[in-house]
Amino acid sequence: MLPKYHRILLKLSGESLMGNHSFGLDPAIIAQYAQDIRQITELGVQVAIVIGGGNIYRGMNEAETGIERAQGDYMGMLATVINGMALQSGLERAGVFTRLQSAIKMEQIAEPYIRRRAIRHLEKGRVVIFGAGTGNPYFTTDTAGSLRAIEIKADVILKGTRVSGIYSADPEKDPAAKKFDTITFSECISQNLRVMDMTAFTLCMENKLPIIVFDMNTPGTLLRVVTGEKVGTLVSG
Repeated sequence: MLPKYHRILLKLSGESLMGNHSFGLDPAIIAQYAQDIRQITELGVQVAIVIGGGNIYRGMNEAETGIERAQGDYMGMLATVINGMALQSGLERAGVFTRLQSAIKMEQIAEPYIRRRAIRHLEKGRVVIFGAGTGNPYFTTDTAGSLRAIEIKADVILKGTRVSGIYSADPEKDPAAKKFDTITFSECISQNLRVMDMTAFTLCMENKLPIIVFDMNTPGTLLRVVTGEKVGTLVSG
């Protein structure tokens, strides 16, 4: 079995780590993700990961919380580091070598993000987890994922979600929603399909970086995507 992609950026939402819980981390989901990622590293695929922090802290309305936007965004960045540490632990229990890099310096628990070092880790077969977003407020982890993917010259962004691809409407609310197998960047914009936030999406479009949206919570789907099966939705030029 040969992989279609040599180097990938896997974007996971913080909410996906909750499993069926309403907050925090589900050990069963982390273990499943670790096994799925181990499967593709055994094929020689180089894997970088960006995780959100919405299972721990999601930026809330400043008027309601009294927390200003920049402060809240930094809190969210710290949440992504917690998730990165949890996934790192799960991967290492599964026998996968990892490195956690943070865009905010915290040497006791993570390396600082250095692009060349990250690429070297990937070349040595280590899974690299990027924490703390871009290190700047007002940017989402989607933007961090797009930015890191471009910096490390990834072949594709794989966006793992709870649904099986991109639909014309929310499939959890609208049973008539139509799933797209392939779609262009411009079609996503014209139909107002929220694949990522606009900053992240524009970065991918300008750098001709394809995105595949797929269901990460079904075991084995990641392997199917990486080996070129038509799973999920491919967004390309």
